[in-house]
Amino acid sequence: MKIIILGAGQVGSTVAQNLAREDNDITVVDVDPGVLQELQDRLDLRTVTGSATYPDVLARAGVDDADMIIAVTDSDEANMVACQVADTLFNTPTKIARVRAVEYLACPQLFSPDALPIDVIISPEQLVTQYVRRLIEHPGALQVLDFAGGKVRLVAVRAYYGGPLVGQELKALREHMPNVDARVAAIFRRGRAIIPEGDTVIEAGDEVFFVAARKNIRAIMGELRRLEKPVKRLMLAGGGNIGTRLAQSLEGRFQTKIIERNPRRCRLISELLQKTIVLRGDAADEDLLLEENIENTDVFCALTNDDEANILSAMLAKRLGARTVMALINRPAYVDLIQSSEDIDVAISPQHATIGSLLAHIRRGDVVNVYSLRRGAAEAIEAIAHGDARSSSVVGKRIDQIRLPRGTTIGAIVRGDAVIMAHHDTVIEPEDHVILFLVDKSRLADVEKLFQVAVTFI
Repeated sequence: MKIIILGAGQVGSTVAQNLAREDNDITVVDVDPGVLQELQDRLDLRTVTGSATYPDVLARAGVDDADMIIAVTDSDEANMVACQVADTLFNTPTKIARVRAVEYLACPQLFSPDALPIDVIISPEQLVTQYVRRLIEHPGALQVLDFAGGKVRLVAVRAYYGGPLVGQELKALREHMPNVDARVAAIFRRGRAIIPEGDTVIEAGDEVFFVAARKNIRAIMGELRRLEKPVKRLMLAGGGNIGTRLAQSLEGRFQTKIIERNPRRCRLISELLQKTIVLRGDAADEDLLLEENIENTDVFCALTNDDEANILSAMLAKRLGARTVMALINRPAYVDLIQSSEDIDVAISPQHATIGSLLAHIRRGDVVNVYSLRRGAAEAIEAIAHGDARSSSVVGKRIDQIRLPRGTTIGAIVRGDAVIMAHHDTVIEPEDHVILFLVDKSRLADVEKLFQVAVTFI
């Protein structure tokens, strides 16, 4: 696939890195030649220096025969104009744009076919807000991901001493919980992926990914670690778009406080938020945190645009007694560092949340959801099985008859409203939503081919 990425910032660079390794023809456009040179030194791709909105720059990038443009510059306006230019002058088939401003997103008629010709809008703030909200709903989880409209969830949790299943074989899960169906999709032990089998023994410290119906998530987490009490009290550091959206979505269910430095922003969010306490100040101010009873806070989320400030305030909140602390981290190198630290429970990467949404529109076959896992090392995919036994490599076959690439497991199947945990004798039917876990992304093309229907199918 020929793809042009507009913008070589953190999101654009990470998307380019993911796609360049998957046999795509990638061109990246940016105004900064230094950033482009650094990308070209690392990856097999073309670069073009210039403004993403200029027709001649897009022409030099090869937009006239491109399959897709992904506009992820730092400017909403530039992204929208670039899509308009690509459509009007070059008839580019698929146009994806990152749009962050709520003022634009609140007017969906702007993005109708008769207005701005954008096929897919990516809102990082909205994606991160949804991601954090799911983590708050499942205290103790490292990742919580929705599939099939929320019917199925993939949850990552670290196994601790004291969990009933820790130290036992996986097949004991059914004995412990005979009325709950779940599937362990993968285990990461000291950074190494383990494909789970019935006799696999879970060890303390393992990062366990399991798939289950939404209603069963908490019960299964209790098998791997001591269950934490439900969240009641939240404290958010940062009243930007993410912090404000998160507070709006949670303030009716939890006791919520938000800390913001800027006095004008404080006044604005005070008017927007009805049940949230808005505090003016610095979230790294120890006296302020103590005054606001940080020791009784269930979840502290640092959500400013400053990585260092988020790390500092989250570590301080943890030291002062907050039960769970999360920090929004933009730099990939910081994410790896923080995720391995005991001072911060969860590092939230906007890039990984955004990339998963983008990849769902790029994957071949009918792939409707893609999530980047383990800082991009693994992926979870929701694919729809089409065709029949003659035209499809999966329809009409038992799972043990499907030649899954090494390191790939099928965790669950959603058939209508029914959630079916995948077993060796489960037969895939047309229009099933199949949830797959890949610990080796180099096998991704093979997985995509499995869900492509032969051209003879009508």
